Amino acid sequence: MAVILPPLAGHISALKHRLIVVALTVTGAFAVAFAYSAPLIEWFKRPFTDDLIFYGPTEALFASIKISLLAGVVLSLPVILYQFWKFVEPALLPREQRWAIPLFCLATAFFALGLTFCNLVILPLVIKFFVSFGMDRALTPQMAVGTYVDFNVKFLLIFGFAFELPLVLTLLARAGMVSVDALSLYRRHAIMAAVILSAVITPDATLFTMLLMAVPLIILYEVGILGARIFGRKPLPGEAEEGDGHLEGLVPSGTAGKRIK
Repeated sequence: MAVILPPLAGHISALKHRLIVVALTVTGAFAVAFAYSAPLIEWFKRPFTDDLIFYGPTEALFASIKISLLAGVVLSLPVILYQFWKFVEPALLPREQRWAIPLFCLATAFFALGLTFCNLVILPLVIKFFVSFGMDRALTPQMAVGTYVDFNVKFLLIFGFAFELPLVLTLLARAGMVSVDALSLYRRHAIMAAVILSAVITPDATLFTMLLMAVPLIILYEVGILGARIFGRKPLPGEAEEGDGHLEGLVPSGTAGKRIK
């Protein structure tokens, strides 16, 4: 005799099953990546020409674990997104289900693009800047592998998630939650938010690293505006007229004929 679970218990059971699948997948990918931790560390140290050192007996081990875990999560992204999709699929309309898989593929591609851009462009600039800064002061650069890996992993994750911004803004515009005019109107606020966010989340608070983080965020915001302009939901004629009426009531007298850019 089949046991019928209450709706909440059924959702919890389904979520538990999806999380177990994700955990097993990440664990398996981590084990595979750990077997190649030496080439991964060699790939990580590419921007730094000298040898990495370690001070504690376990520092090299934990550095290999961190790199392998990051690689395991990246390798497991298709499975993670698929499990998330299967969990939310019953709550979506058939029209929405048709777009889910392409969107998840785009999210994975944007995340991978962020990692690649950070590793090939940002990290070499950052490491070269700080190493040259120390060498100009007659200091010999010696980096511990644990500190170096922590520094790189933080930058990689930050840029991986930052490259999701255009897709998020486009989806919000497509859902009608934001408009192109609103995104353009709050451009200055977005720039200020990018600078503040860069100061908070970058591993160090120097102006150089802040700019390396803030400038791509601002560019990604502009790409998001472009995506919202192309793929965003177009307001119906009635909605446009109603929106104009609300704007007229908010604009001070004497400026009603001016259009907000």
